[in-house]
Amino acid sequence: MSTPSTQPGHRTPQPRPLRRLARELILIVIAKIVLLTLIWWVAIAPHPRPDTRPAAIEHLLAPAAPSSAASQGHP
Repeated sequence: MSTPSTQPGHRTPQPRPLRRLARELILIVIAKIVLLTLIWWVAIAPHPRPDTRPAAIEHLLAPAAPSSAASQGHP
């Protein structure tokens, strides 16, 4: 006797929604990283970095030279 092709214990393969979800989440994360990198490159990277050499900081923190008006006694 022949057996029917659909057996009660046999399941048809279902699509794997978790794999699809995982792929979509990974793509979203990668897209966000790329977008943030582009924003950083366009908006932040072109700005010059502050001069943090000790000589430059000393120059910025040094007291101002007396002006000619202060040395003459005028307020």
